[in-house]
This record gives sequence, C-alpha cells and structure tokens, in this order.
Amino acid sequence: MLLDSDRNRIRHMIEAVGQALEYAGDRTRADLEKDIPFQHLLVRNLEILGEAASRVSPELRAAHPEIPWARITSMRNRLVHAYFDLDLDTLWSTVQHALPTLLAQLKAVERDQGAT
Repeated sequence: MLLDSDRNRIRHMIEAVGQALEYAGDRTRADLEKDIPFQHLLVRNLEILGEAASRVSPELRAAHPEIPWARITSMRNRLVHAYFDLDLDTLWSTVQHALPTLLAQLKAVERDQGAT
C-alpha cells in the first residue's frame, strides 16, 4: 500500500502530466514557439510534476526504478532556476515523447499499489 503522502504525490503527478498532455493536444511545435501562455501552461505542469516527484518517499522510488525520478526533479529544477533559458525543443520532446510513457507508468503505480 502507498503511504497517504505518496498516494497524494502520485495523484498530483498524474494530474500534472494529464493536463500537460491535454494542453498540448493537437498543437504543434510551431504553436509552442509563438504562444507564450501555452509555454507557461506546459512549464507550470512540469514544475508541479517535478515538485511532487521530489517528495515521493525513497521506498516508493526504490520500488519503481522504471520511473526516471532524478530526471523529473532535475527538469523541474532547471525550469524553475533557469526560466529565461528555456529550451523549447526539450520541452516539446518531453511532452510529446516522455509524458505519455510516464503517465502509463504512474497509473500503473497507482493501480498496483492500491491507490485508487
């Protein structure tokens, strides 16, 4: 069973990933380039994702090494502390390629750990 705090963190991560994917929807990389509010929506959700990931217990992290915990928190730190040096290609690639896989992994953790 998940700790209550881990259950909440996984839920926050799922919500942040889901919202980023929903915002991206059928939008394009070109949309990201010209739409500053769209950039902010994606960045904010990745910040939430990283903050929640940083607070997941060491036990849950160890139990799920398939989730790139360190990469998630590192991206959050980069977004927060180097916000004027945003790499839109990395942001877009993360949303398009990494987040769908991560969402499935997080939902599996939630399901497998009885966090429904």
